[in-house]
Amino acid sequence: MSDYKHPLTDAEFVLNELVQFDQLCADAGLEDINSELASVILTEAGKLGSGMLAPLNRTGDLNHPRLDEQGVQQTEGFAEAYKEYVEGGWATLTAAEEFGGQNLPNVLGTAVNEVWQTANLSFALCPLLSQGAIESISHHGSDELKEHYLTKLVSGEWTGTMNLTESDAGTDLAAVKTKAVPNGDHYLITGQKIFITWGDHQMTDNIVHLVLARLPDAPAGVKGISLFIVPKFLLDENGNPAERNDAYAVSLEHKLGIHGSPTCVMSFGDNGGAVGYLVGEENKGLTYMFTMMNHARQGVGLQGLAVSEAAYQHALQYAKDRIQGSNKDGSRYPIIRFPDVRRMLMTMKSGTEAMRALCLVAAAEADRGNAARVELLTPIVKGWVTEFAQELTYLGVQIHGGMGFIEETGAAQFYRDARILTIYEGTTGIQALDLVGRKTLVNGGESLQALLDEMAADISRFESLGGQFTLAAQQCRTSLDNGIAARQWLLDSAADKNAPGSASVNFMMLFGFLCGGWLMAKSALQAQARLEAGEGNPEFLQSKLATARFFCEHMLPRTQSCLASVMAGSESIMQLDEEQF
Repeated sequence: MSDYKHPLTDAEFVLNELVQFDQLCADAGLEDINSELASVILTEAGKLGSGMLAPLNRTGDLNHPRLDEQGVQQTEGFAEAYKEYVEGGWATLTAAEEFGGQNLPNVLGTAVNEVWQTANLSFALCPLLSQGAIESISHHGSDELKEHYLTKLVSGEWTGTMNLTESDAGTDLAAVKTKAVPNGDHYLITGQKIFITWGDHQMTDNIVHLVLARLPDAPAGVKGISLFIVPKFLLDENGNPAERNDAYAVSLEHKLGIHGSPTCVMSFGDNGGAVGYLVGEENKGLTYMFTMMNHARQGVGLQGLAVSEAAYQHALQYAKDRIQGSNKDGSRYPIIRFPDVRRMLMTMKSGTEAMRALCLVAAAEADRGNAARVELLTPIVKGWVTEFAQELTYLGVQIHGGMGFIEETGAAQFYRDARILTIYEGTTGIQALDLVGRKTLVNGGESLQALLDEMAADISRFESLGGQFTLAAQQCRTSLDNGIAARQWLLDSAADKNAPGSASVNFMMLFGFLCGGWLMAKSALQAQARLEAGEGNPEFLQSKLATARFFCEHMLPRTQSCLASVMAGSESIMQLDEEQF
């Protein structure tokens, strides 16, 4: 993978996975950003991704970070790569100019982040968490906190983390036990957090931890949680790191994948209390943390796309190189000529394109300020994309055959790395419950209906293409009808308290494939229009037509089985008593 070519770094076709980049930005009111500028930025990102980050992907998998008396020591080579990342100005891309950012749109930042995630998932987790910390502090921090911490976080000179999970409080944050006691102009934090991504390292001279904790007189449950900034090093009068704070990584988790990313157990206050500073108001920490978490959820969805893209490129090259079949004259040919290998490759190629379209559209909706649509799409981006990534990375191993089971080929790493994506930042079940509950039932399905109406208009346009797209358009229409039926069933079944939870994952997967098909249909319309106008590269545009057709014909029928499972309801799911399992 050290010589991979990321599809978004091709200057001629920047961001044409869905529509022209110019149009995406114009729709978002960002006419000053164009595909030429995007080409320059993404081409440069591709150089760092392929030249430095991708070669370290295997290195990090084999040589894990370690914990010694000085703290966590990152994998060799990561510090140098991070320095290049910072010096290139990549950390500043989408941040506000007020704090040293370039204020570029989220849709462009998403495309650039995909390059990092494809090249090296473990490395890219570090800036991903920093971006989330910047979001939370920007929205909820006091002017003083912003002044002290944002400029260095935006520049990448410091990194950020998110500290939520405790051993007795995973998804159930109401059970958080970490304490915060007022002490003059700050608080003293005591407690332990687990699963903290990049919780410690030596790549920067400070780390800014965002920590959920409970005040002594806080209300019970999630209403009594507050958010605190707990720096690794306290700042002196000039704002520079000085005294070591009482916040330490005390162990590292041994994981199935993402080995190059240190996942820490963090202990706060073992020596009297870690100094922390309140973000916003007391007892509103969960609301503030969700600003960071929702940013991270879209970021993790992007990781699902990225690791699938990496697995696809790896499998494609192997399929072209692996000689196995024989002609009658004795000449041999590569396995890419086998129809079943083509099926798997087309599933991977069209799947990554559908994922990419959804991730870019969600980012563009954020640029447009369309909060309702962003909230609706976020659980689909996080849930469906990461679940689909399990299948696509599996296919990458399968295409390799027996060699895929051998670690030295590299295919297995993508499969292992992908497995965490359906778990952290909220499991698939949590995303699905969010979609059916807070994003659908809470407003009578209005947000979802607005999306379905938009889909209907685009699918009608797709049906007008006819010809080779007749079956694809029929599958789009059927899938749209399935989405309409699923929405109505959910609204009609609200009296059954178990119905939403029982149907939620299949409901989410249905809308994931439906969104993917809808956006692939839009990409086909765009490609066809450009072909007829004599614009662009015909080979590329014909490829877009082929992948759109394949996705609609072969992936969209899955919405039918999802609907059947949704409408089966909760009875058989809940039928057995606990003791019968």
